[in-house]
Parts: sequence; structure tokens; C-alpha cells
Amino acid sequence: MAAVLGQFMEFHSVHGTNVRLDPSRTQATRVESFANGICFSKDPLSPGEIFLVEIEEKELGWCGHLRIGLTAHDPRTLETVPEYSLPDLVKMGDSWVFAITRNHNKVIEEEVEGGEQPNVGDEAENKPKTFFTDTHLYIENIGIPRDKLVGRSRPGRFSHILDDLYKTNALPPTARRSRIGVVYVPKGQGYGDMHIIINGEDMGASAKRIPTNKPLYAVVDVFAATKSVQIVQVEYGFASLQTLCRKTIQKYVIHRMALDWLELPELLKHYCKYE
Repeated sequence: MAAVLGQFMEFHSVHGTNVRLDPSRTQATRVESFANGICFSKDPLSPGEIFLVEIEEKELGWCGHLRIGLTAHDPRTLETVPEYSLPDLVKMGDSWVFAITRNHNKVIEEEVEGGEQPNVGDEAENKPKTFFTDTHLYIENIGIPRDKLVGRSRPGRFSHILDDLYKTNALPPTARRSRIGVVYVPKGQGYGDMHIIINGEDMGASAKRIPTNKPLYAVVDVFAATKSVQIVQVEYGFASLQTLCRKTIQKYVIHRMALDWLELPELLKHYCKYE
């Protein structure tokens, strides 16, 4: 079933020396160099709760991209925030970080005993058949609303083409407007698997059997070519009336730029275009 969650996500006040947060603490920008860009979630994550960010700004000339993961270290207890998430934070223990690349982010599952690969088709058949199946991304029995998982271009002449590329995950995960998230899924008593979600697609378990007896904070390293990220708030449970209205309107237009032709209040048009 879908997790009924919904805390307002913010970055922690403890972060790398080159990070600047906006007043809402939902946007993190690296203002110097290519390192010292580690950020943490303000609060620990609950099982099945995704910490989702959108790449807002890139900086050419650096090698490497966003890094994301989990840590059991309370940011307040750190004497200094490490310069790098990989390898520095990971070497401290109780931290699991995944480096996002332009390609090859999917985790290849190890062969099961007997040399056979898990049957993906059977797994899909076992997923819950509910009203929300099409609107949620399921990982095991955890449901994450798809509505905000996929990046969108800024409205413009070619935005309808770019939107389709985002939906099919055809653009590089490191591109501007890509949305990348981290979530952990319970796996037995006291353990969980960490999954990375890129533009609505589960990349698989990038870290397995993570102890969940301690609170787990999200880690976002605004590293190298990634200069600025924005937290995307995910709406769990039943969608709000505002969201349902937006979805209904968008369903019946060829593309969101066609909203300009409708006799709707300007505020509503703006909301339907940008959300």
C-alpha cells in the first residue's frame, strides 16, 4: 500500500562549507569550487519516504555529478562536514552514497542460486492491483506517487518534445530538470534496501541490508557539474482537490502550452503549466 507520509522536506542547517541554502531551506547551491557541497535532510526519513531533488543548475568544466544516499549520522553530531560524500563520508561508516552518472545507473542484480535471474514479469504480476497502480511507483509493497517523480521542462516552444523525453527517461539523469530521489524499503527485521529513483524509474537496490535501528538521513552531495538542486515535495496519500483539478485539466489538453487557449483564470493556468 502507499505510505501515508507527508512531512515538509527541508535541508539541514548543517552542510558543507561551499553550500548556500535559500530562505526556505529547499534549494541548495554550491557557490565555490567543486567540493564541500554535502547536504542532509533536516529530519530522518521514514520507510518508503522519498527525498526527491531536481537539478536546477549545472556548471561546466567539472568532472562528476550529483551524489545521493543515506547516512545514520545525525548531522548535528558531526565535528566537520566531510569534503566529499565519496569516499570521505562513506569511510566514516553507517553511510551509503551512490554517484549519479550520465549512463549506467541501474543496479544489475546478482544471479540467484542455480544461475537463474529473477523473473521480472512475475514480480510485476504480484504488484498490488488497485486504483492507484498507474499513479504510483511500487518497490516491494511501498507505493510512491508518480506525479512529482518525473522532471519537466520550462514552458516554451519545444517543451512538449522535452517533456516526452523526460517521461521516457531518454535524457541523461545529470541533465537540468532531472529529478533524483533516495528511499529505503524495509527488508526483514531491522534492515532495509536503499533505492535510487531517477525520473520516475527505480534503479534497483544500490545498497542492501542497511541497518534501520538508527534514524536515516538523506545525503545530497551537490558535486562538480551539479551546481544547484531544489527539493521536490511529494504528496502522499489521497491527492488534494487542487492536484486532482490540475490532473483533470492536463488530461484533456494536447500539451500544457495549449492551456493559454482556454478561458481559465491566469493563476490556474500558471499552476497547470509549472506543476
